[in-house]
This record gives sequence, structure tokens and C-alpha cells, in this order.
Amino acid sequence: MVKNVTGYDLCKLMAGSWGTLAAMTDVTIKVLPRSETEQTLLVRGLDPARAVAAMTSAMGSSCDVSGAAHLPAEVAARMPVPESAGGDVTALRLEGFSPSVIERKRMLAALMQPFGEFATADEQASRALWTAIRDATPFAADRSSHFPRQGAPPLWRISTAPSRGAELAAMIATAAQAQMFFDWAGGLIWAMLGACDDAGAPLVRRAVAAAGGHATLIRAPASARAAIDVFAPQDAAVAALTKRVKESFDPKGVLNPGRMWAGV
Repeated sequence: MVKNVTGYDLCKLMAGSWGTLAAMTDVTIKVLPRSETEQTLLVRGLDPARAVAAMTSAMGSSCDVSGAAHLPAEVAARMPVPESAGGDVTALRLEGFSPSVIERKRMLAALMQPFGEFATADEQASRALWTAIRDATPFAADRSSHFPRQGAPPLWRISTAPSRGAELAAMIATAAQAQMFFDWAGGLIWAMLGACDDAGAPLVRRAVAAAGGHATLIRAPASARAAIDVFAPQDAAVAALTKRVKESFDPKGVLNPGRMWAGV
């Protein structure tokens, strides 16, 4: 039986509050069994707009695609992508029991035929690739010799509607030096900008305002993080609500003050 109650939805409040509301002392996590196997279809040579179209088609099909990402060539070169793929790569993951994966891969390959040539990443290569995508490995300052920890370029995590991902990325790329890749079928964009005093915040915020979504500054020099909003600015009404929620959970303001927004 499910009983409706009044009050805060604690799960949603705590998720993403960055420790500003409470300290969790006991966490229960529900997990699912690891898939027996997986394979990834790698479509080659698509630009971001065409890649979003391919990912949308795949995700809307009956192939039960569990992951869709697009890696421009300069990013794919620093990912564990099979040599047979090369260049720009659009990755579509299939997971499950082996007979099912084989059949769905056949269906997906037929569906992707109009988009261009493709290669396949077997189970081991597929798992390595999706771990790197999850961890944004090409942009990680502490894992890549390209970017030493000190002086690593600003890094943004941008969420938007998948159908607007290529458009939003283009707004940034045409105005600034940037490297990007797409996850969540285009709905999640990791964007690494060239070094600048403001971490590219005005440009990123304008693009997000035009296309919809929100952006979080994941990495920037301390001076930039102190001068600009790390999280998306809130309008007056939402900011007032946020302040009241914070005060109700943490009336003395001891939990990560100012972590999310100044004054909260």
C-alpha cells in the first residue's frame, strides 16, 4: 500500500544538494545485476547534428539501446575506441543476454545503415569505452598527460533536451575554443573551454538560456570559481524558496555554506 503524506520529498531534495541540507549516516542502494554481455555499434563520420539524429532514431527503436554517445574525432582519439572506428564516432550500446544482444545488434545495424559505415566494439572494448564516457576521461586533469592538474582548462557539464544538444554545442563552439562530447543521446554535453578569466560562463549561460537546460561549472581556477556562479543562477522566486528550504534543514548554516549559491 502506498500512502501519500505531506512534507518534503527527501530523496529528491538530498540528491544534488551537495551536502548543504543534511549529513546522511545510513544509505540504502538498490542495484540491478550486471548484464551478461554487451556490445557497442560504432557509427563513423557523423557531425553532431547528424549524430543526434542517429541516436534519436536508435533510442526510439525496439532495439533497447542502453547508451548513446557521440565523440568528435579529437575526443575519440583519447578514448579506448577500436582502431577500426577512427574519426568521429557515435556509440550505441546493447546489453543483455547474448542471443538477445546479437539479434538486436542485427536490427540496429539495419536501422543505422542510412547514417554511414560502422564498426563493433566487443564486450571488453565496450565496457572500457563506456567507463571512459561515464568518467569524462579525456577531460580529466588527473588522468591525462594532456592537462596537468594545475592550470587545467575550464570544464562544464551541460544538460539539455537531446534534440537541442547539437544546437547548444554549436553556439559555444562558434564563439570560443572548445572540445566537447555528447552522452545521453545528446542530452548531456561535456564541454572543455580554453583558459579564460571567466571560465566562459557568459557564453555557456547564453547558450543554455537559448536552447534550454542548465550548466554546472565542474572545474576552473579558484579565482574564477570565486567570482562566478558554479550552478545555474536562480530567479528571485526560486532563490527565495531555496533559502527557506536551507533554513528549515540547517537553521544555523553549518552545512557547506555558500556551496551552491551565495547566501545559502
